[in-house]
Amino acid sequence: MAKIEVGAVREFSGSGYPAPFRDLVRGRHSKALGDAGGLTQFGVKLVRLEPGAASSQRHWHEAEDEFVYMLDGELVLVESNGETRMVPGDAAAFPAGVANGHHLVNRTDRDATFLVVGTRASRERCHYPDLDLMFVADDVGERYTNRSGDAY
Repeated sequence: MAKIEVGAVREFSGSGYPAPFRDLVRGRHSKALGDAGGLTQFGVKLVRLEPGAASSQRHWHEAEDEFVYMLDGELVLVESNGETRMVPGDAAAFPAGVANGHHLVNRTDRDATFLVVGTRASRERCHYPDLDLMFVADDVGERYTNRSGDAY
């Protein structure tokens, strides 16, 4: 199967974040295009953000590269060192292991869409510099913890 019928791919809304951290991403909708195409080495998602929504909590990955490409609308890329306007045709890359907390925020009055591509590491630690939150994937499984390692 080479062509993916994007319109037929199920759209997911919200987040797997623990309850105290979900509100920021209310209004985030995504389609796992890589999964729909059977990809296993990296993920590809088509993401739509409603006005006021963010792509995620601000984060960075120890083991996974991440790449975004703007398709429609306008978003603000918020990073550790400041903010950058993102419009269609703009791209951003976040190499694994670089402690640059980032996310995209829709501060306009219309939806915006982008593609996000990321590697799929079997072991990962994702840091959320603004919160007492970590995402861990290891031999035990996937889970959210606080920085001291206690599960949410």
